[in-house]
Amino acid sequence: MQTGLPFPDISPEIVSFTLLGMTFALRWYAMAYIVGLLIGWRLAVAALRRGHLWAAGKSPMAPQQAEDLLSWIVIGVIVGGRLGYVLFYKPMHFLANPQEIPAVWQGGMSFHGGFVGVVLAVWIWSRRRGVALPAIADMIALTATPAILLVRVANFINAELWGRPTTLPWGVIFPGEAAQDCGSLLPTLCARHPSQLYEALAEGLILGGLIMWLAFRRGALRRSWLLSGIFFTGYGLIRFLLEFVRQPDAQFVSPDNPLGLAFHLGGWGLTMGQTLSLPMILVGLWVVRRARARPA
Repeated sequence: MQTGLPFPDISPEIVSFTLLGMTFALRWYAMAYIVGLLIGWRLAVAALRRGHLWAAGKSPMAPQQAEDLLSWIVIGVIVGGRLGYVLFYKPMHFLANPQEIPAVWQGGMSFHGGFVGVVLAVWIWSRRRGVALPAIADMIALTATPAILLVRVANFINAELWGRPTTLPWGVIFPGEAAQDCGSLLPTLCARHPSQLYEALAEGLILGGLIMWLAFRRGALRRSWLLSGIFFTGYGLIRFLLEFVRQPDAQFVSPDNPLGLAFHLGGWGLTMGQTLSLPMILVGLWVVRRARARPA
């Protein structure tokens, strides 16, 4: 007996064409990053045009500077996301195959690595342009979630980063390796949690909606670092919890470690995603506490 929903027949490529013997394709994954960053840019411009939202009733920089900052953020996302994946998830593979490190089109990006890349890019940009770092950090927290939402939907379309096996009625039978026999849990094709959609809903829509409401309706931008701390805490907590239903990376799974825990002792431990999320939660809580202790 087969349970679960069939995976929708959506091509990972929006359009492809051949030119001079080479095939070029526009994929949903790339489009998600492009559209998400553009939405974030327009959100930043909208916030910067409303001086009353910021401390002292004045925007920290001109709306035109947001476009310049966007270019730096794109570089930080790509370089940080790729290097994070290389270092956190497959260091031995890329040590043996260093020529594959720049091949981002083959897949393999780490959110936590991309986050570090953006932090470094924003810090350098703020120093070079003379703009206060707390205001930029809060603006990034305000604008980051649309890209997160769209990229997670693209992960679903690509049938990657799927969840653990489940018998719940909304489990999805992903194609290929994901549909392999689940043993005693399911007798035929394997239905799994659509964890990509869980993350799109929680990290993108819910967390993003909360941050936008706080920024545009509750004056959160008047307290330096408050939105940054809420983003750190919210994303880290959501990712930590969803790791319980997300399939761990194959390199961490073994017969004596079926849960794919990166660090474990006596059957207890944390996945790599949970390990990388814990510092975000702790730093976020500390930042929120410090921000709330300051006067608006």
